Amino acid sequence: MRLVLRSMTILLVLVALTASGCTKKAEKKLARPPAPVLVAVAGRADIPQRLAAVGTVEATESVVVRPQISGELSAVYFTEGQEVSRGQKLFQMDPRSYHAALRKAEASLARNRVIMENALKDYQRYAQLVKEGIVTQEQAEAYRTKADSAAADVEADKAAVENARVQLSYTTMTAPIAGRLGNLAVSRGNVVEANKTTLVTLNAIAPIYVTFSLPERELAAVRGRMAAGRMAVEAELPGGIVERGLVSFLDNLVDTTTGTIKLKGRFDNSSRRLWPGQFVQVALTLAERKGVVAVPSQALQTGQKGTFVYVVRPDLTAEMRPVSAGAVYNGLTAIDKGLAVGEQVVIDGQLRVSPDARLEIKKAEQPQQGALKITSKP
Repeated sequence: MRLVLRSMTILLVLVALTASGCTKKAEKKLARPPAPVLVAVAGRADIPQRLAAVGTVEATESVVVRPQISGELSAVYFTEGQEVSRGQKLFQMDPRSYHAALRKAEASLARNRVIMENALKDYQRYAQLVKEGIVTQEQAEAYRTKADSAAADVEADKAAVENARVQLSYTTMTAPIAGRLGNLAVSRGNVVEANKTTLVTLNAIAPIYVTFSLPERELAAVRGRMAAGRMAVEAELPGGIVERGLVSFLDNLVDTTTGTIKLKGRFDNSSRRLWPGQFVQVALTLAERKGVVAVPSQALQTGQKGTFVYVVRPDLTAEMRPVSAGAVYNGLTAIDKGLAVGEQVVIDGQLRVSPDARLEIKKAEQPQQGALKITSKP
């Protein structure tokens, strides 16, 4: 009997201790301090509907300068990386052999002209003698044939002279387009081969193209926007520098291997910030959504059930609110559904927040990215 009573006593003590521990835990849970957070007020903003892609900068024109004749490169008239205008002198090749070829062709032309003129006079004289009955027609025809042959020789010599002049002109190489010169591949004094030796590459960089691709699902929207007028495009460089241009090209087929379609944007590039071969972030504006409900993008969180924000209730407790997010621009995200203008949302400190948790609103030391003011009431 004593053993039973002792066991019951021990059990009661354990129950009492357990109850005391639970009470302390409950008191501790109830005493959880408010979560410090930063908040922003949902307002209205103009949010453009945009498409983003990675683009590559390309020269509008690119020319690989090669000699059209073989010979010694005798002079270079530029420095590497220099910008040149169209027609500006770039290279000089040794012209002596081509001058000699021209003089030879001109001498041959002069000789054959004399032969032609004599042959023509002989034919005219024999033609008159045929009329007088002194010589036969066959004799006169023989001289006509000689005159025609001499005339053909003269025409061939004229072509040879013209060709020699063209070959001589090739000894001086000029810029076929305006642009910026690259690396000099061959220095003066070297012998270069016609149509094979690369001398320098010339790229036109103002204006300039940015080439990029978009998924084919966006094709209808892009075509509709281009049909309505000129379509603006932006190229963002490292450091946040943005250049603006216009879409100038939409490819005539979708790449079946990638499911994308190619576009080009044309930029004035007067500042020379865009450079051939460079990668940039491209953004296309399809439409401008006026006065939509918007919040700073950092307010949005992603959970198992989708996108949500923590809304601050009047009693400073948190409400986990599912929302439908739309376009993003300049640190703001459009809210298509789930939030009204004037409601406060948590933008910093979400890791400490849970549904119905108490909140302590901190004062921001500096404006938050994407902060906005209410521009109109719902």
